Amino acid sequence: MDIDGILVVDKPVGPTSHDVVAIVRRLSGARRVGHGGTLDPFAAGVLPVFLGQGTRMVEYHLRDDKSYRAVMVFGARSTTDDIDGELTPTDAPSPTRDAIEEALAGFVGTIEQRPPDYSAVRIAGRHAYELARHGQTPDIKPRIVTFHEIRLVEWDERDPERPAATVDLRCSAGTYVRSLARDAGDHLGTGAYLGALVRTSSGPFRRDEAHPLDRVRELLGEGRIGELLLPVDTGLDAWPAVHVDPTDLASLVRGQVVRARGVSLPAPGPDGQVRVMAPDGRLAAMARLDGGRLHPEKVLIGPTAVAATGGA
Repeated sequence: MDIDGILVVDKPVGPTSHDVVAIVRRLSGARRVGHGGTLDPFAAGVLPVFLGQGTRMVEYHLRDDKSYRAVMVFGARSTTDDIDGELTPTDAPSPTRDAIEEALAGFVGTIEQRPPDYSAVRIAGRHAYELARHGQTPDIKPRIVTFHEIRLVEWDERDPERPAATVDLRCSAGTYVRSLARDAGDHLGTGAYLGALVRTSSGPFRRDEAHPLDRVRELLGEGRIGELLLPVDTGLDAWPAVHVDPTDLASLVRGQVVRARGVSLPAPGPDGQVRVMAPDGRLAAMARLDGGRLHPEKVLIGPTAVAATGGA
């Protein structure tokens, strides 16, 4: 079945990102389904799911910033840096709210961060978590990440042995919030782990516009999933839209390089690319703009579809 678009799911705690993709694939019958950024089973929130031609747009979202609400629990360390790991309490004094805010402020900006031992980072062809499960300490290299904002929104010290900080943050792709909790605890000498995590946005996709998994199941079962789908180029505003002559569009979707005629070409977006639109407003292709010529990079419709939309 051909279903093209983006489905923004509000993933609950429990299922993996792969589980959500499997549900959508099974109930929709779509041949191609993928997601835009893994969420751990204990985490909830925004999970963009790409269907059909939408899967070809995933690469344009790989650099999207993410926003989270995280609960960091102090007073213990975790083997997995989160609540699912084996906890080892520390005997350090409980930190103060001021100390937490000062520590978190030190992580704002571009920093080196070491991913958790229990992560999907590959080392010599194996996942780090596979090595960790066998008692080995993975040799994980730090990566460069950026925290644009970290803000303490609540400090709960009702349990003096396990005080918790609720934090809102925005960060670059590839950042581990588990590592932030671990590193903040190490900085304070108290230890810390991630107690809960909700992704509130992933690039242009926001939680207040996401659909609960039960609602997704319901509409999939009724064959009404189209009511929830976003166009495949949603969130690609960084790549300017170009409308070309119908004859040129027909040539472009055949894989030919064309010189755009009679149109004003904008400055291209990232990687020198633009969105080439069909007459009906659909995304026809992603093309590289070079010297006034459009070089097709990804073609999403064929010549027949161009004609059907009012083109050549």
